[in-house]
Amino acid sequence: MLTLNFAQIKNSKEPLTHIECEVQPEKEFLKRSQNLVYQVKNIKLSGAVFYNQPYVTGDFHVVAQLVVPSSRSLEPVDFQEDFHFSENYTDTDVAKEESAESEIPIVKVENEIIDLQKAIEDNILLHIPTTILTKKEKQENLYPRGKGWSVISEDDFVKEQKEQVNPAFAKLKDLFTENNKNLNNENKNN
Repeated sequence: MLTLNFAQIKNSKEPLTHIECEVQPEKEFLKRSQNLVYQVKNIKLSGAVFYNQPYVTGDFHVVAQLVVPSSRSLEPVDFQEDFHFSENYTDTDVAKEESAESEIPIVKVENEIIDLQKAIEDNILLHIPTTILTKKEKQENLYPRGKGWSVISEDDFVKEQKEQVNPAFAKLKDLFTENNKNLNNENKNN
């Protein structure tokens, strides 16, 4: 588990504390993310933490290799994450207004321990795109289907809706056709 000591960083004479290491995912993380991630490996962290009164601020860069489920078929897809995140850490209670106004998330630490492991793991999950496809699904625009059902694209759905005739209007159309025939027959007879 990767942790930092809040008081040590706050009281450090160095302006920055640099961090560069490989991170191993915790078993608990793999358990709680089992439907979102099949595998996580080669997590590399670099960054720095510093005291920025009243917070210890961390600015981090994470690179990780993941195997995640396709959002269409749940087939495994290799995916590389490469992202930055920042957090402010405090040892005092934070008002909701202060937390809401801050551009950088504010995290309250317990017992002077900054749990960097959980921050990294949470951000790995947050940075998985909502749509991720296998190469074949991208190239062939494949959608899952089964007996009596199929998934279609939003464009196909909109097109299908435009082409679909409302049954109530279809009956009215036939009514007008019958009225026009009756009128034409009356005009011929006159």
